Amino acid sequence: MQQKRIIDLLETKPAPIEISINGWVRAFRSNRFIALNDGSTIKNLQCVVDFENFEESLLKKITVGAAVQVFGTIVESQGQGQKVEIQVSKVEILGEADPEEVKLTILSPKRHSLEKLREEAHLRIRTNTFSAVMRTRSKLAFAVHEYFQKNGFNYMNTPIVTGSDAEGAGEMFRVSALDPKNPPLDENGNIDYKQDFFEKETNLTVSGQLEAETYAMALGKVYTFGPTFRAENSNTSRHLAEFWMIEPEVAFNDLDQNMDLAEDFIKYVVNYALENCKDDLEFLEQRLLQEEKSKPQAERSEMLLRDKLAFIGENNFKRVSYTEAIDILKNSKPNKKKKFKYVIEEWGADLQSEHERFLVEKHFKCPVILFDYPANIKAFYMRLNDDGKTVRAMDVLFPGIGEIVGGSQREERYDVLKQKMADLNIDEEELYWYLDLRKFGTAVHSGFGLGFERLVQFVTGMGNIRDVIPYPRSPGNASF
Repeated sequence: MQQKRIIDLLETKPAPIEISINGWVRAFRSNRFIALNDGSTIKNLQCVVDFENFEESLLKKITVGAAVQVFGTIVESQGQGQKVEIQVSKVEILGEADPEEVKLTILSPKRHSLEKLREEAHLRIRTNTFSAVMRTRSKLAFAVHEYFQKNGFNYMNTPIVTGSDAEGAGEMFRVSALDPKNPPLDENGNIDYKQDFFEKETNLTVSGQLEAETYAMALGKVYTFGPTFRAENSNTSRHLAEFWMIEPEVAFNDLDQNMDLAEDFIKYVVNYALENCKDDLEFLEQRLLQEEKSKPQAERSEMLLRDKLAFIGENNFKRVSYTEAIDILKNSKPNKKKKFKYVIEEWGADLQSEHERFLVEKHFKCPVILFDYPANIKAFYMRLNDDGKTVRAMDVLFPGIGEIVGGSQREERYDVLKQKMADLNIDEEELYWYLDLRKFGTAVHSGFGLGFERLVQFVTGMGNIRDVIPYPRSPGNASF
């Protein structure tokens, strides 16, 4: 007997052979129609039971949430919405679900808010919304690897526990094996980390970039795709404390080539999702339409979800210097009327999400790549331009998200990098190995970082980043 997945069964033709299918009951109507789902697709398979030939005690166990194995033949469906259904000959209960307990959870048929679903994150994957989001996330993750492997990149795993702070932000989770109630102290009364496991202060990584650069300068083209951590107390719909980062680094690439890579990569993975997540994206698009009905017209999306994704894949990103962007923002209506929370007054301002989204959604109406930022608002490793005040940095800005990619041409000149580190009081001894790259065969090189969850958020149309990762970690939340 053949055991099938529902996604495959729905594409087959009626056949007299008996098959079996495993899944979870989504609904059981009139003691006759089982809506079965096995997670392979957003769609349910209708299984038709001739209840007169089944014991009543068995039928009572076919409840929402129960795991069952269904045996039967594939027949042409008599109802609407599906081509085939299963004429059931036998049902085995693999795992019961008490209807009274189901009523107390998000598995009950009524609609639940996304906030409520987060409280039961271990069960929310059984809802249509989250199964669609997580299947899409899985496909996007595959597309990330496929793109880089097809284009000659080597996949590398950078350390999760590290002694360096790549961003220079200082917002890190510390890693220690010392007794927090009674840590050893040095002669100055400070915690003596020399007695800790790694014999120094360590933290969870905020980026694999610096280590990836070392490999790019030997292998040419590398990428990382792994977890990163920020102890940033941001309770927003765009921030997580634990998230996944995609970070390619390429030797001999300048900033223009880096922008080309970022644009080509994003288009590839978005088009992959459009091609391989059709049913899920159709469902998520309809969900978004329903959600936006309650919003004022001005706040609704101008394009349907799949049209927006197609637009990304088919159109060039607009490339704009930071200086030009500041002029646009200074002269914009929201800025003149002080509608921005952070009013742009002069060159050198650090752009906020509201500014980024204005440029993308209102002014250019397409994805934007900003480049050549002021040096004093960017990280130490970015290449200094000849003007002495800007660096070869770039950010890719998306509608609804703001910054989705941040990258730069890296500073390859030993003396310049050493001076920048000194100016910022960055410990030269701690990063001696990073400086070494500039002593042994230095060369122009570039890379970027893309927060994977922001990409998933954009592709699925979800409004909160906590709904595109299985178990979100955010301030005050480390449940599950």
